[in-house]
Parts: sequence; C-alpha cells; structure tokens
Amino acid sequence: MIVPNALHGRDFAVVDVEGNGQTPPEIIEIAVLAISRQTVDVEGMQSWLIRPQRPITPIVTRKVHGITNTDVADCPIWAEVAGQVEAAVTGRILVAHNANLERRVLSEHLPEWAPPLVLDTLRFAKAVWPGLPGYSLDKLVTHASLDTTAITGHGHHRAGWDTWAAWQLLARLVDDSGYDWDEIVQAAAPAEFVAPREPQGRLW
Repeated sequence: MIVPNALHGRDFAVVDVEGNGQTPPEIIEIAVLAISRQTVDVEGMQSWLIRPQRPITPIVTRKVHGITNTDVADCPIWAEVAGQVEAAVTGRILVAHNANLERRVLSEHLPEWAPPLVLDTLRFAKAVWPGLPGYSLDKLVTHASLDTTAITGHGHHRAGWDTWAAWQLLARLVDDSGYDWDEIVQAAAPAEFVAPREPQGRLW
C-alpha cells in the first residue's frame, strides 16, 4: 500500500491495544505497524499476546475482543515483551483510533516513553467527514469501503485488525482531504500537540 505524499519523510507507529477489562487495564494484546518508507504492507506489523497479572473479565471477552484467559495462559507477561514494544514505538509519531486511550495505556505500561506527536484517526475523520451517523472504527471502515482482508482469522477489536484498519483509514483521510502535513496535524492531533494559529490581520 502506497503511503500518501503528505506523510513522506516521517516515522509512524500505528498502534492498537486490547485490555483485560480491569481497572487500571492491563494490555493483553498489542499490535504495532511501523511506517518509515513510501510503501507499507501487513507483513511489517508486529503483534503480541500477553498474559496479565489479573484475569480477563468475562464481559470484555464476550462483548469486545473475544480473547480468553485460556488464550493467554502460556503467553509472556508484559515485562518480557516491554522492551520489544518500546523499541517499536519510540521516536515515532503515534497513530491510533481514539488515540488518547492507546496513548494513556501505553504510557502507563512504558513510563519512560512519550510520543513526539499523536495523530487520532477518530478526530481526523470527524474533521474530514462531518455528519456521519457514527465514528467507530468498524463504521468508518464500512463508510470508506476499506479492504481489511489482509488480516485473516481476526476481526474488529483484535489488535492486528484494528491497527491495519487505522492505518488504511489514515491514508484514506489524507487522500480525501487533500491536506498538507500542517493541516493534517491541525485536524488529527490532540490540542496539546497543535501550535496556536497566528491571528489573521492586524489587532487594534
């Protein structure tokens, strides 16, 4: 898949995390798609299943991702994969759908990590496609007719599917909007990452 011209020359980490339903949540699945070149494919995505310290609650298994305690019983704990995950995201612009959630959970798990910039495809979609009946990732995939068939065996709310879908959504939003890089940041980044706009005209 071709990276839109407006994104060239920057390093991105498209991320999705799934949690165990506890408070605070523990990551039980994470996928990271690192993008640095002008083309990207699904084979470049890394993903991990993780055994949490506290069990996965039945409600999130049933209503969200379908991952059970049995599925992760033989998986590594977070401490065993944290270094790999941190290496995959450090120094890269974080991209995610409803990105503040991914950013908060990742920051709790990687206290030394902070992204240089965050792009939120939910915020971006509301700016480019106003007035849609819903902005959940699966609804936007349907609205834009995005092709998620590269992710086999898993669907919405699995980390790999959501990560690949978020990347395709970002690329489509860039293409549809025609925005340059500064306009993308204005539309998609949380407020703390956006420089105030200069006043237009003279102030008397």
